[in-house]
Amino acid sequence: MLFRQLWDPDSFTYTYLLADEDDGQALLIDPVREQVPRDVQLLRELGLRLVYALETHVHADHVTGGGELRKLLGCQLVVGARSGVRTADIRVGDGDSIRFGRHVIEARETPGHTNGCVTYVSHEAGMAFTGDALLIRGCGRTDFQQGDARVLYESVRKKILSLPGATRLYPGHDYRGLTVTTVAEERRFNFRLGDAKTIDEFVGVMNNLRLAYPQRMDEAVPANLASGVTEPEPVGPVTTEAGAWAPVQRTASGVAVVPTTWVAEHLGEVRLVDVREHFEFRGPHGHIAGADLVPLADLEERARTWQRSAPLVTVCTYGTRSGKAAQLLEQRGFSRVASLHGGMMRWLEEGRPAVDVMRDRAPQDAATWLGMDI
Repeated sequence: MLFRQLWDPDSFTYTYLLADEDDGQALLIDPVREQVPRDVQLLRELGLRLVYALETHVHADHVTGGGELRKLLGCQLVVGARSGVRTADIRVGDGDSIRFGRHVIEARETPGHTNGCVTYVSHEAGMAFTGDALLIRGCGRTDFQQGDARVLYESVRKKILSLPGATRLYPGHDYRGLTVTTVAEERRFNFRLGDAKTIDEFVGVMNNLRLAYPQRMDEAVPANLASGVTEPEPVGPVTTEAGAWAPVQRTASGVAVVPTTWVAEHLGEVRLVDVREHFEFRGPHGHIAGADLVPLADLEERARTWQRSAPLVTVCTYGTRSGKAAQLLEQRGFSRVASLHGGMMRWLEEGRPAVDVMRDRAPQDAATWLGMDI
């Protein structure tokens, strides 16, 4: 099996390339958007065909390159089943397998850093890719994105450090120039999660880290929940048929969209459904006044009782998830539904008002509001 460890110097992120050298099928683990040109060039130089781009979790320090790679190379995006990412192609749970050529890697759910963390294990090669759940002599923080120190301790001890001692562990980041460790090393030397640490001692350490708020979190998390797709798709001509309910356009992938100008002029006449997560709705980008919060994961169930002929516009940060929501509703019989083209980012860039629940709140109050310790 071909293996390469790649690095992003800005976020200290490791991206991993694995491939079957016989048939050329390849996968990338945790690609970084700024490094997509490098990754594409390497794949072409080595004569490889990218079939999967895998994420270990929803990152808070960089934007994934998965969406761009899918657009350029046609690969499928793989995320953890509990990650909250609904724009990927495959959501893996504990024990699921991803096959590329004659090789296979196993997904192991390892929550605690985030709720949707996954570690990918190649038993054949004796390798595991741990994301931020386990770092070399350390681990990811547990104070945001549904982080939980007790859960992380159990995840790492049962799903990672239970592997054979010689298993090589490849982390999502390293800030000291280290590239690889082993299960045996971490059990002996990891000052947070090694054999010498009890769960109560670990929780005590994690609850007293007092780490700074991640600098790119407000940008990275919404983008990664949209698989890194933050630029609106090109659109075709406006719908002109008689009785059209709005100036609807279609993107290249068939998503019905309406412009922000029309929505701004018709507030109160059309139902706005914001399909982001709760922390985004209440976060720094705010939301449009009067919008209903219905996270994308809950949309299908919640929409069962809605009137299917009423005009409805879906909203998210960039328009990616809301586009998926609009397509889902169309498939369920909604006849007048479209996505806000460009999402909240375009709405704000054009100077339109938004409800900002973070404004005028003290930093500690804002942290509590978002459910994180900054």
